[in-house]
Amino acid sequence: MLKRTSLILALFLAACTSLPETPYEEALLSLEVRITYPEAYADYCREGVEVAIEEVSSAGRYTAPTDAGGCARFRVTRGIYRVAVSDNAGEAIFNGMTDRVRLTDGDLALTLPLSYSRPGNILIKEIYCGGCSRAPLEGTYQADRYVILHNNSSETHCLDGLCLGTLEPYNSNSTSGNVWTSTDPNTGATLFREYAPVVEAVWRFPGDGEQFPLAPGEDAVVAINGAVDHTLQYPLSVDLNRGEYFVCYNPTLYPNTTYHPVPGDRIQPARYMEVAVKVGRSNSYILSLSSPTVVLFRSVGVEMDDYLADRAASTVTKPGSSEICVKIPWEWILDGVEVYSGSSSNNVKRLSDAVDAGFVYLSASYLGHTLHRRLDETATAAAGFEIYQDTNNSSNDFYEREVQSLHE
Repeated sequence: MLKRTSLILALFLAACTSLPETPYEEALLSLEVRITYPEAYADYCREGVEVAIEEVSSAGRYTAPTDAGGCARFRVTRGIYRVAVSDNAGEAIFNGMTDRVRLTDGDLALTLPLSYSRPGNILIKEIYCGGCSRAPLEGTYQADRYVILHNNSSETHCLDGLCLGTLEPYNSNSTSGNVWTSTDPNTGATLFREYAPVVEAVWRFPGDGEQFPLAPGEDAVVAINGAVDHTLQYPLSVDLNRGEYFVCYNPTLYPNTTYHPVPGDRIQPARYMEVAVKVGRSNSYILSLSSPTVVLFRSVGVEMDDYLADRAASTVTKPGSSEICVKIPWEWILDGVEVYSGSSSNNVKRLSDAVDAGFVYLSASYLGHTLHRRLDETATAAAGFEIYQDTNNSSNDFYEREVQSLHE
């Protein structure tokens, strides 16, 4: 009897090992992603470039390397996927992203073109937009937003004339979606217009060209709201009343003193940011509390004031709305960061792949959290000053920091 039982068990186990590796194999679909490089860089196509896909609703993430022909293959469940590639080849960076690939009706072969870009000189190092608690008082606080820039190069660069703005839609999970883009019906690729729609206003660093140099490894802090010591009332906030800080302050155009109080006694009037143009109707200028885009740009081939003076050429009305935006060509943008709301699965891309092929989540507002760029420790050790990671892909370059870097 024991021998018969052992024989039956052995046959059962043998049958089990002949099953497919997963009992759900028949429910899986094939997704083939072929990456293509710009024509002038076709020889960069090679084996081993990582392709990442992420299921939008569940955030399940998978990676696969390309073969010698630039093709990566996946076997995954039905769903809507985000496909991304970031190939940092030293002086050349290639990024590509498709936001909503519908792998629902059967196997799919997708071609993903990559965009070329170069590492930047002046970068966005940190974005603090989400506010903090008023503890030990009750409630929350959000009038202390700031952005930090960083010179990531070995040469001094001047801030004079550098422009700062944020894109429409204001929030990544806008109920109307992103009317400035369209979707390729065959691939799900996000198609952008020839320009970035900057909302409300363009802020510009003052100076005559060489007044505000930024040395290698140095930072420049821009108080978007309230260049005052916020910690006097709210200990979990930050002190933005520092002599070397810049501030977005124009009481004529933005008279709301909640967000634009008179700057602190240490702030130099020479460091008030200029409003190059105001196209919105708000009485205050703020970044999205949950999910802003922030872009740095300079005009190319034309003076910014001349460009902005021609409203027909430099502005556009938002489709289905009376809202006016400034058209900033993508090639003018030196750096940009896409922030997604961590409380939503309906985030939409606003920045093209050449500027930011990814995004960084802000999990929630009023936590005192910031979005901070990752330090490149190897490059920092070699340079002797702080060098931050720059692949033009915020999914790789940024992380959510639990305390503001300016908090003391």
